[in-house]
Amino acid sequence: MLKRLPFLCAALLALAACSHDSNTGGSPQPAAPAASSTAATPAATGSAAPANATTAAPAASGSAAPAAAGSAASTAATPVAAAPFVDNGKWVEGKNYFVIEPAQPTSHPGKIEVTEVFSYACPACNAFHSTADQIAKSLPPNAVMNYLAASFRPDENWPLFQRAFYAAQALGVVGKTHDAMFDAAWKTGELATYDLKAGKPKPKEAWPTIDDIAKFYAKYGVDPKEFVGVANSFSINTQMKRADDLMKAYGVDSTPTMIIDGKYRFTTSSAGGYAQSIELTQWLVAKEAAGK
Repeated sequence: MLKRLPFLCAALLALAACSHDSNTGGSPQPAAPAASSTAATPAATGSAAPANATTAAPAASGSAAPAAAGSAASTAATPVAAAPFVDNGKWVEGKNYFVIEPAQPTSHPGKIEVTEVFSYACPACNAFHSTADQIAKSLPPNAVMNYLAASFRPDENWPLFQRAFYAAQALGVVGKTHDAMFDAAWKTGELATYDLKAGKPKPKEAWPTIDDIAKFYAKYGVDPKEFVGVANSFSINTQMKRADDLMKAYGVDSTPTMIIDGKYRFTTSSAGGYAQSIELTQWLVAKEAAGK
């Protein structure tokens, strides 16, 4: 039994939600797919929740924000034919998805922008990651996948991972490192804030640093000194601030959250599960394309 304790701890962690606000309400989250084998971080409150439980964020400011700060990370897949828009009453505004008011500008003119608000350090985002990849592959030619890195859990080192994402984006390596960053945080533990075997947070002094992340990106041809320089630049600080402002303007209160063309927002919970998240994304893209 003792030999199995680390495994059991990891399994329990995979069922935990990391919450910024312990009073944040919401409907129960659907179960994670069996394919997900990585452990998730425990909730800030210590309460258990399903594996793809979303991570709560601060209340939205409601103010306008600049265009999305994230760019497509996944390798482009073969385009899927756009589905015609059919409203049969399955998806309900205010229940399954929510209108963003005011609508926010996007960063891909001429395309319907599908954005995942995420963090590499978010256990729910890690559980959802393969689904996000499926969403990206399922988009029709008139849509594009986009990513917005969140930072609202400094107690779990999220600002560092946000900085890393935008530095990698600036250096043009996000496309080949996006999946690997999730693995480094939740599978190999190379960049984990949590001790995945012990099932508890590492001491803060043992958290990964920007230098540790620079060494990781060196595997993909990035000079570590250049990475650190870019990561700490004024440009990246500005992008991080823009991302935080845009997340608030979207009304995001948890991660992962999907945003469709700056107009609609939903979570896996509101959609009803992972498979439903793919279906709802496709439906909202078709809705936007039809001008409905």
